[in-house]
Amino acid sequence: MKCEILQKAGEIFLKLGFKSVTMDDIANELAISKKTIYKHFKNKEELVDETTVHLHDIMHKSVLCICEKGFNAIQENFEIKKMFKDLMKNSDDSPIYQLKKFYPKTYTRMMEKEFSMFKDCILNNIEKGIEEGLYRKEIDKDLTTKFYFSLAMSVHDSSLYTYNKNTLNKLETNVLEYHTRAIATLKGLQILEEQLKQNEF
Repeated sequence: MKCEILQKAGEIFLKLGFKSVTMDDIANELAISKKTIYKHFKNKEELVDETTVHLHDIMHKSVLCICEKGFNAIQENFEIKKMFKDLMKNSDDSPIYQLKKFYPKTYTRMMEKEFSMFKDCILNNIEKGIEEGLYRKEIDKDLTTKFYFSLAMSVHDSSLYTYNKNTLNKLETNVLEYHTRAIATLKGLQILEEQLKQNEF
């Protein structure tokens, strides 16, 4: 039952945000009593905390699966972006920004985990891209990773952006294009253009 609650809570939080969803909403969606939720989680904060860990684990496994499929480095990044698009497809607002605003401790823990995962993933992608001749050899890999992470996270700041349907997807595509253009070789730019045509929003 606990896994089912985490799964459903994750779906609803991503769709409606962490602030507006109540324990009653989750209980109603699962057709269970609120008491059943409280058997597994002492309060909403604990549920939010464990749900973000659950969502992070799902994303991490999905990213690893994509990385094992043999795409070139640029295709790989677009496939990962597609996965995030599917995950956030019902979000009109940024759930990450809401998490930062209303559950700062959970947000801080999640960001530490995200950067750790992101850093390994992007470093591997950069090294692969250099080997494939898609990224320039002279780039500073560590700095590039930090730049990309900062840019990718900035799209979740509602003090910078106004969201409506598909805004996050468009912004994430813009960030990926910006990142790739900054480090790509001529060969890499050709593949980037192909990917942008295939992933028009």
